[in-house]
Amino acid sequence: GLWLCLQPMIDFLQDYFISHGTFGTVGSLLAWFGLGALKTVIVPMLAMWALLPLMILTALVFVGLFTIPAVARHVGTRHYPGLEMRHGGNWRGSLWTSLWCFAVFTVLWLATLPLALIPPLSFVVHPLLWGWLTYRVMAYDTLADHASVDERHAVLRQHRWPLLVIGTVAGALGAAPTLLWLGGALSVILFPLLAAGAIWLYVLVFVFTGLWFQYYCLEALQRQRCAQPATSDVAGVNGA
Repeated sequence: GLWLCLQPMIDFLQDYFISHGTFGTVGSLLAWFGLGALKTVIVPMLAMWALLPLMILTALVFVGLFTIPAVARHVGTRHYPGLEMRHGGNWRGSLWTSLWCFAVFTVLWLATLPLALIPPLSFVVHPLLWGWLTYRVMAYDTLADHASVDERHAVLRQHRWPLLVIGTVAGALGAAPTLLWLGGALSVILFPLLAAGAIWLYVLVFVFTGLWFQYYCLEALQRQRCAQPATSDVAGVNGA
């Protein structure tokens, strides 16, 4: 996808910048931040940033299909053998969750693309976007086998903010591969190698994040189930 889309994206941005006289504005903005040298490569760099979601989708699909199920089996069997599997999710729900979350993520990514010109902001906004995407997708996948639908909703509702924090920390790690694209002209020349390296790093981050979410969510689910009988007993005593 990257090989097919990169050149058309570069051509589109080049035509847009020329027809709207944007080069002067961008050049002045970069010069104000002391990044005037990037003016000559701003179009290919923006094109690569715009296509980064394709690499993220590649990593997300790979991890969702092959890695998360293995992680779930390993963690569940070794550390939570007594936790009943109630199969409140399936691959169709996982695919739907991944697709609609990724669609929202892509729109927000493209909308905040100009912030890539301002490194401090890009290091804040993009990890937050990564955190939201990771939180929504990973939470579903980690609870799909062990939790029922109601249990999954309860865990996500009660632990929304801790899970979002985990996702944001993972998002900060996920933003690390974007540093590979800050090399100016060198990043354009070495695009194939940098793309492969970025994809590998994205997969590594997803695997680490999957483990983190798996342990947290299964522990939360186990505590929720242990608290249910006690809650029922209290309600019965109060009713009596």
